[in-house]
Amino acid sequence: MSQAHGSELHGTQLTTAVPRELVHKRAHTEVLLTGWTTHAENRHTVRAQWPRFHSFYWPRDQRFDPMLFVETFRQSLPLLSHTAYGVPFGNHLIWDDFGYRVDPLAMDVPRSPGEVVLDVVCEDVRSRNGRLASMRLRATAYLDGRRMGTAAARFTNHAPSVYRRIRGEKHDLEAVRRTALPLPPSLPPAAVGHYLPQHVVLSDPDRHDRWQLRADLDHRCSSTTRSTTPRACSSWRPSARRPTPPAPTRPPWSRACRSASNAGWNWTPRLAHHDPLPDGRLRVTIDQSGETCLTAEATTSHPTLLPAIPTPRVPALA
Repeated sequence: MSQAHGSELHGTQLTTAVPRELVHKRAHTEVLLTGWTTHAENRHTVRAQWPRFHSFYWPRDQRFDPMLFVETFRQSLPLLSHTAYGVPFGNHLIWDDFGYRVDPLAMDVPRSPGEVVLDVVCEDVRSRNGRLASMRLRATAYLDGRRMGTAAARFTNHAPSVYRRIRGEKHDLEAVRRTALPLPPSLPPAAVGHYLPQHVVLSDPDRHDRWQLRADLDHRCSSTTRSTTPRACSSWRPSARRPTPPAPTRPPWSRACRSASNAGWNWTPRLAHHDPLPDGRLRVTIDQSGETCLTAEATTSHPTLLPAIPTPRVPALA
C-alpha cells in the first residue's frame, strides 16, 4: 500500500517544501524536495521543484546545471532514511560511493519551475540491532515527465557515539570551526562556471593541474547541518566544470560521474588534481595528508546549444 506525503487542500496538491530537517539543510530556501510517496518493497517516489534560476546551481545555455540533480538526489537520502527507515535525527550518513548520469538535452529550463520526480529503489537494505545500518539507493529522474538521468549511491548510517569514534577529534563542528584555516584566494569565478567568488571551491593553483580546496563551513548551499566533513558534491562540481581559460565556447556539460571517499576526510587542507583519460573522460583525485581520500571520474560531451536568449542578472549583482 502506498502512502503519500505532501500538502493538500480541498483535493488539490499544494507545492511546499519538506521540512529542512528531513534533508539536512540549514536554510529552508535551499530545500528542493516537495513531497514523497512510500510504496511496497522498498520503492519510493520523491518529488522536487527546481527554480528556473539558482544563484549557486546557475543554468547555462538554457539548461539546468547537472549538479542540481546531484543535490536533489542527495536530499533524498536523508529524507527516506528518516521517514521510511526510522533513522533518528542526530545520526550521520556516510557515503561510500556515488554515480550519476544525465542527458543535457533533457534538462531544458522551462518557462515555469521544473517539476522533478525521482523513482527510487532501495537495495541491499541492512539493519543492526533494529536500526538501519546501510543500503544502496538507485533513482531514475524525470523533468516535466521526460526522463533526464539516473543516480545511485551506497551509504552507511551511524549513531552519534559511533560517529565520534570514526571521526575522532574532528567530530565536533564547533571545535573544527575554531581551528579551521582561513580560506585561500579563489580561482576567478568565470574559470569554473560561477558568478560569485564565494561559490568557488578551488583556490589559485601552484601548478596547472592541482588546486587546494576551499572548504567553507558556513556556505549556505554546500554545507549541511551537523556535518564535520566537506560536502563531496562541492568537489564533484570541479570535475564537471574543470578550470579552463576564458574562451568563446563554454565548458562541456557533465554526462556521468563516479566517485568514492572514505571517512578520514575532514576540514584540513586538501589538494585536488586531475588526469585526462581516453574517450573524453577526466579523473579527479583529492589527497589529504598525503593519502587519497576521494576519486571521481567524469565523462563530458558538447550538446547542441540552443539559441541565445537574454539572461536575468544574479540578484546579488543587480
